[in-house]
Amino acid sequence: MSDSKLVACLKHWQVALMILLLVASAIAIGPRFEDGKFTTNLQYGLDLQEGTWLQMEFKAEVVGFETDRSVEDFVADLQKQLDAEIYLIDENKLEIRSYYPEETLRTIFSAAGGRLTSYEQGVSRDTADDVKRILENKLNALGTKDARVNPLTGISGVSHYIRVELAGVSLSQAKEIVGTQGKFEIRIHTTGNQTEHVLYGDTITTVGVPSHEPPGSPVWGVSFTLSDEGARKFQEGAIATGAVSAPDAHYLDMVLDGNVVYSAPLSGDLAAKLAVEPIRQLYASTGTGAAGLEAAKNLEIHLRAGALPVDVTVAGSGYVPAALSDYFRMMCVIAFVAAAIAVGVVIYYRYREPSIVFPMIGTNLTEIVILLGIATLIQQLDLAAIAALIAVMGTGIDQLVIITDEILHEGKVPSPTLYKKRLARALGIILVSAFTVIIAMIPLALMDLSSLRGFALITIIGVVIGVAITRPAYGEIIKEILSK
Repeated sequence: MSDSKLVACLKHWQVALMILLLVASAIAIGPRFEDGKFTTNLQYGLDLQEGTWLQMEFKAEVVGFETDRSVEDFVADLQKQLDAEIYLIDENKLEIRSYYPEETLRTIFSAAGGRLTSYEQGVSRDTADDVKRILENKLNALGTKDARVNPLTGISGVSHYIRVELAGVSLSQAKEIVGTQGKFEIRIHTTGNQTEHVLYGDTITTVGVPSHEPPGSPVWGVSFTLSDEGARKFQEGAIATGAVSAPDAHYLDMVLDGNVVYSAPLSGDLAAKLAVEPIRQLYASTGTGAAGLEAAKNLEIHLRAGALPVDVTVAGSGYVPAALSDYFRMMCVIAFVAAAIAVGVVIYYRYREPSIVFPMIGTNLTEIVILLGIATLIQQLDLAAIAALIAVMGTGIDQLVIITDEILHEGKVPSPTLYKKRLARALGIILVSAFTVIIAMIPLALMDLSSLRGFALITIIGVVIGVAITRPAYGEIIKEILSK
């Protein structure tokens, strides 16, 4: 391309905008060498990066109901019969934060004077957001980088699953941290093996780091502070169970997700203090050695972040080793380069004109770079997203061919008036095609198909970039290059 034609191209705002976005995208991608390795700012999913993924199922349900009674009385009776947390999330919908089969709920609703009208396992969008926030706090406490927590929400607004992706974390560690509810409870033994609930972890205000208590002891543990309400509940529970008057006969249990992490008689000093005033500072021992330290670290994370509002179970999991992720990345690069070469060969065979082929391939690759630049901000690249990039490259060439064939006549650009009409007609065809693709991709982007969401999002963004930026810019470029 001559300098004059290059200047003429740059005078069109569509071309200038495309080049500006290309430069900005290249800066966002940030290709560079660090520690002898080529790296970028692109975010990779677990298909292309070492790490663990967990998909957890909510052990709760969102149900619709009808009743002739007052809603308050009806819900109160349900809570007594189900012994579960129940929240009214809509005029005729309840969230039950324990798992019950549909037939069981139908029977109980009928006995309480109502009728079950709909049943869907999962939680409301607000509860799913709470779970996401708590899990992110736990992962931040763990010091995990590149962690992603995504509730998988259906069209109805009910979240059935939540997916967690962790880079550089083993599968067992991930299950221990995010695959459990993290519910902390203090109980005191009454008679025999019977225990009585005293308080939950939501009354804890501050948490210390794993330490030895007393200093120099081989036993690891975590200190924590109770709120004024929590200290009062602890004192009342200790007095009511008789632990204050006979501490040696009443063990104090600290329970995490149903597992006792600490159990010992109430100390004489602590019992004497509780008889006089509430005590806010407590300490939970977790054991000795590496196992005790690891247990103390996990306990600290759960105490700091709090318990999930609902129980979860691991519905699926996987681990991608570093060697396999490196292999996948290499295969993706090879597939992309092969696709680009194949596209170039086909286009050259069709037109046999370098002045058409090079701008077409250049515009197509520019679109991919802009798409990758946007992806650095909003989307991890997994195998599905890479497949979408290759698909966008193919459909992009198809649309550039439509523009080229529409505006060319005997290898020359027609008069300006006729050119504008033909370009508008070509862009109209492309716009209808793009709209069809977007409509087809929207269900994949919204449904509980996490592995396909990346494909749908990359495809939609690529189509929008093509219609709004690169197709109009190519129309102006091809006019200036081929005009005689």
